[in-house]
Amino acid sequence: MNASEWIQTNQNKFIDLSNRVWDFSELGFTEKNSSELLARTLEEAGFTIQRGLADIPTAFVASYGVGRPVIAILGEYDALPGLSQECLPYRKPRQEGGNGHGCGHNLLGVASLAAAVAIQQAIIAGDVRGTVRYYGCPAEENGCGKTFMVREGAFKDVDLSLCWHPDVVNGILGINVLANIKVNFRFHGQAAHAAADPYNGRSALDAVELMNVGANYLREHLIPEARIHYIITNGGGSAANVVPPLAESQYIIRAPLMSQVDEIYPRVVDIARGAALMTGTEVETIFQKGMSNLVLNDTITDVFHEKMVEIGAPQYTHEEVKFAEEIGTTFPEGDIRGLITKAFGSAAESLIPEVKNGQLLSTIMPNTHTDYVLPGSTDVGDVSWVTPTGQITTACLALGTPGHSWQTVAQSGMGIGQKGMLFAGKAMALTALEFMANPTRLKAARDEFEQKIGKTPYVCPIPDGVKPF
Repeated sequence: MNASEWIQTNQNKFIDLSNRVWDFSELGFTEKNSSELLARTLEEAGFTIQRGLADIPTAFVASYGVGRPVIAILGEYDALPGLSQECLPYRKPRQEGGNGHGCGHNLLGVASLAAAVAIQQAIIAGDVRGTVRYYGCPAEENGCGKTFMVREGAFKDVDLSLCWHPDVVNGILGINVLANIKVNFRFHGQAAHAAADPYNGRSALDAVELMNVGANYLREHLIPEARIHYIITNGGGSAANVVPPLAESQYIIRAPLMSQVDEIYPRVVDIARGAALMTGTEVETIFQKGMSNLVLNDTITDVFHEKMVEIGAPQYTHEEVKFAEEIGTTFPEGDIRGLITKAFGSAAESLIPEVKNGQLLSTIMPNTHTDYVLPGSTDVGDVSWVTPTGQITTACLALGTPGHSWQTVAQSGMGIGQKGMLFAGKAMALTALEFMANPTRLKAARDEFEQKIGKTPYVCPIPDGVKPF
């Protein structure tokens, strides 16, 4: 049997694994049970495991085979805070305030595992030669696990990387994402009695507020696609009659290209310095993380699309359709058709005669590319700067499902999400095997990568010395 059939035959094992990771629902860099479960499963299947990759306890790489090509399959397994949810079409937390897989990473990690083991079976059978690696990548949501792994050289000898993400559609990811950095600004002032001698105080909170004002004025003078988000992480204490000696804010700066982020960042730092000067305080800049934009590879996505069409999109049961329709009544209204058209072009409209919340798509989007930039970020971008990388999405969620939501958690723990997971595993396995068996296509992917990188060397957005946590 081929790799797709092998995954289908063993589907119950992979569904069980995804359910167990869904149960764990561990946050980034704390995915001890999830990472160990996946690593141990691969180890028992005959893979060699290297734990603690890039000095991150929950990062690992599992390898099988010898020689080239080296194919990397990327897996994730981190959850999000506050999204605990039963597999029900209405809000019911499993644990009040608990975590939940609001981005479907329980599915993501296991589909990639299924693909890696299916590729291993083909190597054992003598169908292909080379090495398959499963990269266990923690903390995609808020920690840039892959970026730290890239910085430490974990992908330096990889010939090709494949990945996927749960979504509401089946298709290639032929659009880009926003590069970003996250940084904290900690202001140090001087405490004083706010009534008796405020003139002896230097308010760190004033500095934070003035910085925020300055950043908001800066927005007018940035490219429209850029984003600046901030929160006040330390408001200066709990007593209004004390001039706050310490206050802190956290900023995320995004733009379509890392070079654009690099242009904006110093301007934000200057605003922080200006706020410190105005208030007689000192500012400490604490760099947290960063993610690069994607380097898209049409050669890989063309093969991905071929294999998705060959397999065929998942079909749903009456019960799954009914569940999707019911949970769809909880979604906010939005221009679903417009978003799909932005991502896949006008050709996608003919595949979706009616678009509404709660609809499950059993179609595969056309293999098209647009200039649309997805208003989000992923640390897959940094992998794509050091090795040819391709990514797909599969329909694990009903149309209109909000990102990072309890509705995503519910669908990620049941048949709707699991069917998309198995579809993704099959597509990644068949795509990897095509490149392993066809050196011409592998070279074409590498040539395209080299051409797109050109003379622009990769510079990790996270400086040396910054630790993952």
